[in-house]
Amino acid sequence: MQAAGPSHGFTSEIKFIVDAAVGGQIREWARARLAPDPHGRGAFDDEYRVSSLYFDTAARDVFHRRGSYGRSKYRIRRYHQEASVFLERKLRTGGRLSKRRSTIELGTLPLLAIDGALNGDSTFWFRRRVALRGLHPVCQVSYLRTARQSAAPEGIARLTLDSAVQAVASGAFSFDLHPATPLLRDVMILELKYRQSLPGVFKDLVETFKLRPQRSSKYRVAAETLGLVIPATYDVTPPSLNA
Repeated sequence: MQAAGPSHGFTSEIKFIVDAAVGGQIREWARARLAPDPHGRGAFDDEYRVSSLYFDTAARDVFHRRGSYGRSKYRIRRYHQEASVFLERKLRTGGRLSKRRSTIELGTLPLLAIDGALNGDSTFWFRRRVALRGLHPVCQVSYLRTARQSAAPEGIARLTLDSAVQAVASGAFSFDLHPATPLLRDVMILELKYRQSLPGVFKDLVETFKLRPQRSSKYRVAAETLGLVIPATYDVTPPSLNA
């Protein structure tokens, strides 16, 4: 079964941390003005469950954003309870984002850890880069996402609002159905994704709710909360929300 999940070539992304009450208002605002994500479910056809298995080195170079580790993020992502998952690399270069992904059946995930088990298939690029960079699974983060989108001159623009974020430490190539530790209580993560200039509808959103961008990383929050790293020094408040 092919994994059904959103895949867009956005080049720009702005993140905001909003109070849960404000997030609820933004959700209603978006539902009145934007179309639902084509992969969405629920009463409004715009919700889905996301689970991501994040990778880092033993020294937590990704968490600390050391050198090139600060520009790329490797993860395995699952939507809903699909039988297939995505192997992904998210790369930031000069303020622009790019994503590479391949699909693999959930049952074959453990084979990623075995040399030669999957030679010649579409997962080679992921396995090779993970091995060269000394990466391995560290934790799983799961959350409920509301996704709406709008047609813009440059292509589709997309709004996502994430809530009920949970995490569990994991060093295995597998997914836990019940992550136990809640993260980011009483707040939601809003992301605006687009290809070139910020669409007018997003400008209206930012002005209406007086939003201020904040860098955020669910992986970093999870790693810190789960005690997987020694917390770094932060320059802004609240510290656990920095990228």
